[in-house]
Formats: sequence, structure tokens, C-alpha cells
Amino acid sequence: MDLLDASDATLYDALIARDPGYDGRAFVGVTTTGVFCRLTCPARKPLRENCRFFRTVAECVAAGFRPCLRCHPLATATAADPVVAAVMAAWGADRARRWTEADVTTLGFDASTVRRAFRRQFGMTFLEFARASRVRDGFETLARGGRVIDAQVEAAFASPSGFRDAFARLLGVAPGRFTGRELLKADCIDTPIGPMIAVADPRALHLLEFVGRKALPTELRRLQHGVRGELGIGRCAPTEQVADELRRYFAGEGARFEVPVAYHGSVFARRVWDALRDIPVGRTRSYAEVAAAIGAPSAMRAVARANGENSLALVIPCHRVIGADGALTGYGGGLWRKRWLIDLERRIAAMEKTT
Repeated sequence: MDLLDASDATLYDALIARDPGYDGRAFVGVTTTGVFCRLTCPARKPLRENCRFFRTVAECVAAGFRPCLRCHPLATATAADPVVAAVMAAWGADRARRWTEADVTTLGFDASTVRRAFRRQFGMTFLEFARASRVRDGFETLARGGRVIDAQVEAAFASPSGFRDAFARLLGVAPGRFTGRELLKADCIDTPIGPMIAVADPRALHLLEFVGRKALPTELRRLQHGVRGELGIGRCAPTEQVADELRRYFAGEGARFEVPVAYHGSVFARRVWDALRDIPVGRTRSYAEVAAAIGAPSAMRAVARANGENSLALVIPCHRVIGADGALTGYGGGLWRKRWLIDLERRIAAMEKTT
């Protein structure tokens, strides 16, 4: 069976049966432990509601899961490349290190060679791999109301200043500045393809982006400047609403997002975003088709720019825009996510047709 057609129920059955046919082709993340495994893992099987299924190791890591120490889901990828194997062995022996390219060079490898090898095997660089869980764990601690020092320890940074620097790069603000009285509240929402940052005030959702998007710190700084409000940690009612809508969306129950949103863009960009929301679920459009839909057929480049400026991922479905030749084009959350989302929405559309 093509894994694209395998339902979560099928994959859970394969997990229970330890079906070797899915080994290396699918992975399971267990929400209660934060660990991801092969479907053949000998560990005690989790309940269905605690499972999230992924196609690649990169998706598991991006979603914040750590590799299982029993079934070693990274073993196949590391065995396929001696460079990856050596670097992963060094990382495994010192996971608390704040890894840099200089550390990689010290191991005797060219940094660019390691970057290419990790992207080939995992879809991300080694430094992205090493940092992902650290920053994510620290963010969760702060979101729960924990102290900065607790977040620093949980994120396994060598020093509080190291964590503050990483957190500032992500959110554009040092965690020690949070007072609880900020106008805008940021929180993390888990999804099967990685955690998302949601920023809202009591009336509307202002931002929804995947953690790791390179433009995220810039977007957050621009948002703070635009609304003239500080950014804190916590949840408002719109965040709760979009979290529930995301749960339904990723469960394949529908693709309607009715959370109230606040647009931050030019009049032209807002027209583009409205047009994106009009694209039916399960369908895609080219930039030229979107430009024609807003009555500006020659403004394809401007449409592409507005598409890239969207800071409300999924709610404004910029992932539904593809190249004129049908090829996937750039997506801030990563092309693998774009393909995943398009596949999910096609399944949702097919389901809606039969009901």
C-alpha cells in the first residue's frame, strides 16, 4: 500500500501488529512520552488517541518528538551515511551541548558536507535537528508558567543567557521580560506536522505559523510594532478556538476556520488573502489564477509576494497556491508540509463528497 493512502487506523493496526512492511516508511509519535518510534518498536503499545503518525524522521523531529531509545528510529538513516552516523554518535554522547558548526569541524568533518548529508537523510541540518527539541521544550515550560531558569534547564542549554538568546531569535523578545500583562499572547499548538505559534488578543488571532519558519522572528517584531503592544505567553479565546479548529482539521473532519482574525497588510495583500480563503478545500490555484480572481491578471509577482507575507498559516491557505506547471513552489513551512497539507485536504474533500 502507498503510505499516502494509509489511514491512521491502518497505521495503528500496523503498529499493534509490528508489521515489518511499514518499517522505515512510517513512524509513530507518542504524545504522552514525547518519543517517536518505528512501527515495529517492541515497547508497550500506546493508546490510539495518544498516537500521531508521520512519514519521515524530519516530520517527527519538527513536531517535537525525541527518538526512541529502544527501537532507534534514526538507525537506518545513520547507517546509510557514515558522516551522519559519526555526527549522530557524537550528539548522542553530549545532547546537552549547544552545538555549533565549529563543533562539527572539530569532529573532523567539513560543515557544508554535514549540512548536505543531514538534509539528504533527515530533511533538516544537524544544527536544526539538535536545536529543535531544546527550544521547543523551553517554550512549553514558559507557556505553562514556568520560570526562565526552569525553561533553560529543560531546554538543555548550557546557560540561561544561551536559552534567552535562542528564545529571542524565535519570538523577538527575551523571556525574562514577560509580565503577564501583555496585550498579545503567544502559545504553542501541537499539530501532526510540527508545533505552531499562535498569537492573539482577546478579540482576534493575529498570527499562526509553524515553529522553525525563518521569517517568524521578523513577523513577530513587525506584529508588535504594528499593534503597539508587547508580546507575552499565554492563551486568549481565539487561540483556544483555532486550536480546536486545527484539531478537527488534522483529524480530517473538515477545513473550515471561523476564528476571528486580524489582517496586517496592505489593501492589495488583503484582497489576495481573501481570494486564498475562497479556494475550495482539496483544490489548488496558480498565481495567475489568483491574480485573475482579484481582477489584476498582470499582478502575478505581487500576488506571490502577498502570498509569502501571509502570517496566518492554514487559516489563510497559501499552501493551496502552486506553480503554473503544477509544481510545488516555495512555502515558508517547508515544501514537505505543503505536500502533506494538500494531500490531507484532498482526502477531506473526498470525504465531504461522500457525506
